[in-house]
Amino acid sequence: MATVKELKATARPKAGKGAARAERRAGRVPAVIYGDNKSPLTISLDDAELRQRIQAGRFLTTVFDIDLEGKKHRVIPRDFSLDPVRDFPLHVDFLRLGQGAKIRVSVPLHLLNGETSPGVKRGGAVNIVTHTIELEAPADNIPQYLEADIGKLDIAGSLHLGDIKLPTGVKALTREDATLVTIVPPSGYAEEQKAAAAAPAAGAAPAAGAAPAAGAAAAGGAAKAPAAGGDKKK
Repeated sequence: MATVKELKATARPKAGKGAARAERRAGRVPAVIYGDNKSPLTISLDDAELRQRIQAGRFLTTVFDIDLEGKKHRVIPRDFSLDPVRDFPLHVDFLRLGQGAKIRVSVPLHLLNGETSPGVKRGGAVNIVTHTIELEAPADNIPQYLEADIGKLDIAGSLHLGDIKLPTGVKALTREDATLVTIVPPSGYAEEQKAAAAAPAAGAAPAAGAAPAAGAAAAGGAAKAPAAGGDKKK
């Protein structure tokens, strides 16, 4: 089950850019709670606390209980904006989560056992094709990430979405044959493979030519036999 964090909020009765700027000057961040067929709620959050939550990572996949004047609203962040220069939060949109709600989320991919991969040991490089996976998940069972075990991948091997086990109740919104990870061959690998394939063929050529030489020697020996017999008669 996903861990639920808490955030304290205050009501923000006034909307508009002027009111939002006033909240920011007071060290608070304007936000809104919407969804679940209920009226939107305009709120504000403490800037320092919100910034800490965002910088901790996985903010958009974390479920929060927002405490608004003693009443808790279970939500998940859907979007937030940051100041382009100073990188502090400007606004947050929260989606209200009803009982049994399922939502779409994008979760990161975490790789396991890359150091034991045969392909990596032979000089190959791990190439992450898909960094995040789109999922539909129950609000109380949102995975923070998906794990991909690449410990058995060799050079030119690949791992697909269908190779990953999803948590109970979670559905992937991407095709099962979508490629997630590949092992890229090292530089010069193709030439080495061609040279290795050509070596047995080159080695087999002299052996094929050796048979006629042996046959010729035998034939020469047979030709000398009558001459030896003729000397005996004399």
